[in-house]
Formats: sequence, C-alpha cells, structure tokens
Amino acid sequence: MTQHITGTTAAEIAESVRTLVDRGTLLPGTALPPVRTLAEHLGVNRNTAVAAYRLLSQAGVTSSHGRGGTRVTGSALSPQDGYTHGTVLRDVGSGNPDPSFIPPLTPALTALADRPVMYGEPTIDADLERWAHEWCAPDLAPAHIAITVTSGAVDAIERLLAGALVRDDAVGLEDPCFLASIHTVKLGGYRAVGMPVDAEGITPDGLRDALAHGVRAIVATPRAQNPTGVTMTPARAAELRAILAEHPYVLIIEDDHFSKLAREVPQSLIGPDHKRFALVRSVSKFLGPDMGLAIVATDAHTQSRLAMRLSPGTTWVSHILQRLTLSQLTSSSAQQIVADAADHYAARNSSFVALLVERGIAAPALSAISLWVNTGVSADAVVRELMKRGWLARTEDEFALHRSPGSGTHVRLTVHDLTDEEQRQLADDLASSIARQ
Repeated sequence: MTQHITGTTAAEIAESVRTLVDRGTLLPGTALPPVRTLAEHLGVNRNTAVAAYRLLSQAGVTSSHGRGGTRVTGSALSPQDGYTHGTVLRDVGSGNPDPSFIPPLTPALTALADRPVMYGEPTIDADLERWAHEWCAPDLAPAHIAITVTSGAVDAIERLLAGALVRDDAVGLEDPCFLASIHTVKLGGYRAVGMPVDAEGITPDGLRDALAHGVRAIVATPRAQNPTGVTMTPARAAELRAILAEHPYVLIIEDDHFSKLAREVPQSLIGPDHKRFALVRSVSKFLGPDMGLAIVATDAHTQSRLAMRLSPGTTWVSHILQRLTLSQLTSSSAQQIVADAADHYAARNSSFVALLVERGIAAPALSAISLWVNTGVSADAVVRELMKRGWLARTEDEFALHRSPGSGTHVRLTVHDLTDEEQRQLADDLASSIARQ
C-alpha cells in the first residue's frame, strides 16, 4: 500500500492519499504506514509526512487510533448530538430537551404582523438588541459590548473562528468537548488543542499548555459544560482569568448554552481588559432547537468581523425569527414554562443520581440536560451491556479530543424524560453492566 502513495510536499502527499481513498484503493479502516516508514519511502523529511497526516485528519479522511496508527475513515459519519435514528433501543444519550417544556409558538406568532424588512436595513432587530444588551452586559466584565444575532451557537462559533483565524491555527477546546465544537474546528482546518476539564472547569495547567501551543482562540463552556455538566467555580474562573491576562488578544468564546435553565451564577474567563471575546447565548435548550438563534455579545473589533459575515439578504437571521424569539423571551407565560423546565431537569436528574448513589455509583454533576456518569470501568463495554438490555447511551470516547479509543470510563445519559420506574430499571441495568466488567 505504501508504494501507491506519492508526493514530495505535505499537500501532494495528502492529495495522493485522498485520491486513493476516492478510487477505493484505500478502504475505510485501512491503516496508513507509520510516519517514519512513509517519509523513508518518499525520501522526505519526517515533519513533511507528519504535516500530510495532519491535513488528512483535518479533512476527515483519516483518524488517529493511538497504537493502532492512522486509519482511513472514508465516508463514516462522525458522532452527532441528538436522537439516533434506525434503532429499536431506548435512546438515553440524545442530550435533547423535553419537548413538553418548550413554550408553544402559537400565541407569539399571532402577534408578529409587521412591515417587511428590506435589503440594506440593519440586520438586528432593534428591540431584541436592546433586550440582549441588558441580558448579557451584567455578566461581562468589559465595560463596552456589541450585540450580534446568529443562526444558533454553532453558527456563531464557526463565524467567530473564521473571522479571527486562518487554516492550521490552533484552537483550545475543552476535553471532553461538545461534539459540534469538535466538528467546527475540524472542518475549518484548525488544530484542536485539548484543555482537560475537572470538577471545577478547565484546568489551569490545561489552559497554560494550550497557550504554550500558540492557540489564537479558545472555546469554553463555564456553565453546564457539555458533556460533563460541570459548572466552573468562582475560584477557578479567577485563576484562569489571571492566566489569560497575559494573552489579551486570544479570542475567548464562551458558550453559555444553558443560560436560562442554569441555577448557578455565571462565571467568566473574560477579564475587564481582555481585547477579544464573545459570549454566545443560544435559545435552543429552552425555546427549542428549531428556533436556531443565538445572541452574541462581543468587543467592537470582533463584532465588526462577525458582521462582515452577516450580510443583509444572504446570511442574516430572519427578523421574523428575531421578533418571535424576543416575544418568547419577554412573555411571562413562556418564561414560566422555561422556569418549570429548569425545575424539571434538576428534579429528574437528582432523582436518578440518588438511584446511582444507592447502587454505589459516583454522583455526577447536576447542572445540565444530561448526566456524565463515571462507571469506573470501560465505558465501551458498559454501553454494549446496556444495549443488550434495551438502552442506547453515549461513551466518553465520542467527546474526547486526543485519547486512545476505548480508554474512557464515562457514559452520557439523558434521563429527564424517563418515568420513575424507567429510571430505576436503567439504574439497575447500569449497575449490572458495570458489575459484569
């Protein structure tokens, strides 16, 4: 197989491998030659072969498997959040909110009749902009912020990175990490640098290491970190701000996806003098994933770069959707449903955690839609056992950045929509699955 790969530059070598994959010469799962072997075969520097493999990984053509080497991924789908289709198993790993706690749109829709918005007009609804500024400003240390509206948090993060970075720039991501952030960095051609997360948030050493690797942006989730559910402590946030004070032009993107469902006071990595920042608050978790809107509070420079990618008539967010969102955000009845949803998730997660503790399983963090449960053994093996019992869960490996496959011990469980009896059954099956390892 090595003899088929050609090229003398990283780009040529990567293109050669891509061509072999396209033609079916290299099939999904095929192991590529070790870097040293390939470099010797082609007569190039080892670093050239390393760069070629990095290009292939960024393009999704290959994936690293630790001691298993680099393998062709082909057309295999990357893990995605949401319901798993085509399965008869009970999906307890979706991460979805409860649809019965999404405020209905009918009352708001009947009040949206207004004049149409034309080309050249402001891309942000003035009333929503004022409301968003009042919502975000108290939680940010910088005195001056600008508001932008995007089509959800993922859209915001993608545009923010594109406005600040060039291909192959390094981005600091939490490890484990939100799946969409992993995909966004990968598809943008950036290099992901993992920042480990512990019970208090991103670790100081992890942030220092990321900065030492030259990251030009970091993406963090201070509340209800996905997938761990961890909320950053005030002490940890202060420690991380002190580290970042020496790097004021590193773009800090905070994804506060759980905002109106969270009970904890928001913490921030963004210090009062930080120059490049963005606080992203989407409405998906409490107004529904299909609303597709996020409010982004930034410094003026970052806002100007973001605005360049939101041209009227092409990529702006519909003013009808903006007005609908504002109506829901200011409706007392809709907000009561959101408050009830927050109580619901907290209560249902707490009841399941109590069942886990009764069975000798460590209690996970509670502030999230889902629970991040440490099984203490191979998560892959536990999930396989759960499948035999009719459950479908997600393993830690799906959310890991740079870890050997099969090494994770955590599973992500979405349990808020289970009845009391179903929660007891899942807790029993989980305990049995762990005991069998």
